[in-house]
Formats: sequence, structure tokens, C-alpha cells
Amino acid sequence: MPFPRSSGILLHPTSFPSRFGIGDLGLEAYHFIDFLKDTYQRYWQVLPLGPTGYGNSPYMSYSAMAGNPLLISPEKLLNDGFLAEEDFANLPTFPTDKVDFEQVAPIKIELLKKACENFKTKATSFQQKAFAGFCDSKAYWLDDYALFMALKDSQDNASWHTWKPELAKRKPEALDQAQRQLTTEIFYYKFVQYAFFQQWSELKTYANMRGIEIIGDIPIYVAHDSADVWANPDIFCLDEETGEAAQMAGVPPDYFSATGQLWGNPVYDWKELQKQDFKWWLLRFEAMLDYVDIIRIDHFRGFEAFWAVPQGEETAINGEWVKAPGEAFFEAVKQKLGKLPVLAEDLGVITPEVEALRDKFEFPGMKVLHFAFGSDPGNPFLPFNYPRNAVVYTGTHDNNTTIGWFETANEQEKRDLLLYLGCFSSEGIHWDVIRLALSSIANQAIIPLQDVLGLGAEARMNFPSIAEGNWEWRYSEEALTKELIERLRILTKLYGRVPIES
Repeated sequence: MPFPRSSGILLHPTSFPSRFGIGDLGLEAYHFIDFLKDTYQRYWQVLPLGPTGYGNSPYMSYSAMAGNPLLISPEKLLNDGFLAEEDFANLPTFPTDKVDFEQVAPIKIELLKKACENFKTKATSFQQKAFAGFCDSKAYWLDDYALFMALKDSQDNASWHTWKPELAKRKPEALDQAQRQLTTEIFYYKFVQYAFFQQWSELKTYANMRGIEIIGDIPIYVAHDSADVWANPDIFCLDEETGEAAQMAGVPPDYFSATGQLWGNPVYDWKELQKQDFKWWLLRFEAMLDYVDIIRIDHFRGFEAFWAVPQGEETAINGEWVKAPGEAFFEAVKQKLGKLPVLAEDLGVITPEVEALRDKFEFPGMKVLHFAFGSDPGNPFLPFNYPRNAVVYTGTHDNNTTIGWFETANEQEKRDLLLYLGCFSSEGIHWDVIRLALSSIANQAIIPLQDVLGLGAEARMNFPSIAEGNWEWRYSEEALTKELIERLRILTKLYGRVPIES
């Protein structure tokens, strides 16, 4: 669906300032919402919010529907009566400019376990009823997720396909026994999800009341080692004997990698999904719309055709394109949920068929300014080639920051950008590119906070195809200055992106 002329900021919650070493859903999240309101922004775009595993990637989660425990605010748990100030007495000194996940995770988990135990004895009748209501309403994914995580803990975090066959293949007797033996652990994982969604719901309400809508991110694929694949093996292409991915997801060689990107996720058995009237996907969309206002579909092109790589390959080179029933799927979604507020991440190898699917359902596509220069006037990322029903980014979470990109760009790219801007100097280039995005005819403009802050390559969020060292960047409490607010506010107003209610 087309959106009104507007703008917003891309920032993952892990990047907030916090005394716990990682951004969370506490006070600084509310300060950020105020920043958006003060600068006339309408959108806050986040990366996927699920619990992460190896590599800490939001795109490789243990669940497509659960929330990340590391985002829970201990201070809000204190306000709820489940932690005490003395529980924070011996916190280490965390880095302020990045997340040290190995340092953060055990400390956060210890606090969450303490809060869970206190909940059992201190929760009011209202809190107990709220918890029971949450568990009941989310049972369609929460029961499998909590059992899956409890089993992983009992199996030294091993991937589910290496568990005993009766557990890996979900034999009812084995699951019943596990539920009896792991009652305490299952309760903990349910409590953690209750705490996450309670805090997220409060933050979203605060944002919506101030005219801010949240753009969430659905990765098209889920991690192989996830509750989703374990609980729904029939809708994924798996090796029947080993449980491993028989066909792996990825993309062919592209801008980011000469050997393509081999993600390792199992691809979907779309024939089986269609037989089931896309039930799992519809539940996923419904779950997503419980806690965001707009959905960005990552790797949208995979709904028209997807790159499938045979089991055992070490790169994505030897894959093949396989057709997917995208039109039938989105028709089913439309019939079930109505006209969806969806953005389509349509980067990469985009064919006329992908464009036709996107346009049939009026989903805005993405335009990235970092890709616009150094070629020819037909480049679809050049602003004069945009349709109105599009969302323009200076860069995305997979790109360098604008300053980092410009510093490493080739001479033709630099020359073309400066000529396009009418600039004789690259000083303040990030503001020039932000202005280019805001001034374009694209209905929506989304700017990574790193670009608003004018940061270099040190603030990059992710390097595609590199498993470690990503997702760590954080900003300081002092970063969002009055001068910064005023400058972004003026530009947003100048280019007609002020929400009507402002």
C-alpha cells in the first residue's frame, strides 16, 4: 500500500545507551522516541527482534515469533518489583560504544533468572493473571519455543537435529516426559517472553501516542536450529534421516560477495505450505502485527523465486532458482488480514516477475543511495528514476555508513555523487546524502542513525557473509544534541515530510 510522504530512523534497540552493556527497552528507548517526535519523524525501523544465537545476528533467531531476552530492561523489572537495586551493585564496566555480547549475556541471564524466581513469590494477582493470559494467547508458538529452549539447555545447546531421535522427531511420549522433567526451565522461558512483550507493548504504546509507527523486519527464512523448524519440519526442505537442511537458502554472487551468500537456512517446501493454506506464514504475520505497525519483508524476491543450494556446498555458487507461489501467498494473506502495511526489500537480482509481484500488491520497494553512483543515468537508485511508492535509504544495516562508504568509494562514484549534489567539497557529505534522500519523490525516507550522527566505518552494523563481529555498535547518551535535533527537524520540514498532526 502507498504511504504518505514521511521519514524515519533506522536503529536497532541493542544500540541504545544502557548501564547493562546493551541497549534495552528502558528509559533510553523512550528518550529515542522523544527524539523522533522532536525531529518530525514518523517511523522507527528496527531489525528482527528475536532471540539470537551464534554470531548474534537478528536474522538467525531461535524463533520467528519470540523476543530477544537481552532487550529486556532490568530497571523496568526493578520497577515491577522483581529485582532490587542491590542486584545491580556489582555490574562490571561495559564498553559504551559497542555490545560485548559474551560479557553481557551471562549477566543479563542471571538477572532474568532472579526476576523469574521473584515473580513466583512476589507477583500480584493482577500480574499472575496477566502472565496466564499472555501464555494462553501466545500458546500457538510459545509452548513449542519454551520447550525447545529448555531442551537445548539440557542438551548443552546442541542443535535439535543432533538430539536423541525421539526428541528430534517430536515423539509424543518423549515430549510429555521432557515437559514433566523441565517444568522449571519451561516456566522461565515463558516468563522471559512475558517480560519482553510487556515492555515492548508499553514502548510501542508510548511511540504510537506520539505519532511514531514502528517498522518491523521479517526475515524470509528462519534459522535451522530454531523452534520453528523443529516444530514444523514438514514445511521445510530437510533431509529425512539427519534433519539437516537438504536445500539451503542464500543468494548468488552479487555486490556483497563474489561467491554469493550461503545463509545455511533451510528453504521452504512451498508445495506443502500451500496445501496447508499457508497457515504457519499467516500466523507469523499475525504475530508480527501484534507488536509492529508496518512490516519490512527481508529478501522479498524469495516469494517469487528463491536461490536453493544443495546440502554440502560451502558457497552459494552452485545453487539454482526455484519458483515460489508468491501471488497465491499474498492473496491468502490479503484475504485473511486485509490490505497489509508492507515494505518490500527488493534488492539484489530483481527480475520483471519480482517487480510485477511487488507492484500487484502495491508494496513499496527500496532505493539505496549508496548504489546510485558510478554507472549511468539508467541506474534505478538515482533519485530521478524513483517512483513515488518507494522507500529511500541512504544506506541499510548491511551497508557501510555514508561517511565510511564515501571514503572507500571509487573515484567515479565520488565524482558522480559530488556532481549530482552540486558540491565542490565532501565536507559534511553525510548531510548532503541525507538531504538527497529527504528531497526525493519517494514517499518514505529512512535514515540510519549512524548517518545522522555523521559516523564513519567504525559504526557499521553488519558485514554480510562475515559471521562474527557484527551487530555491536552503540551510541552515547550525549549523541542526540539540540543542534542535531534542530538540523534534522529543519530538513524534514523543508522537504515536506512532517506528519500532518505536527
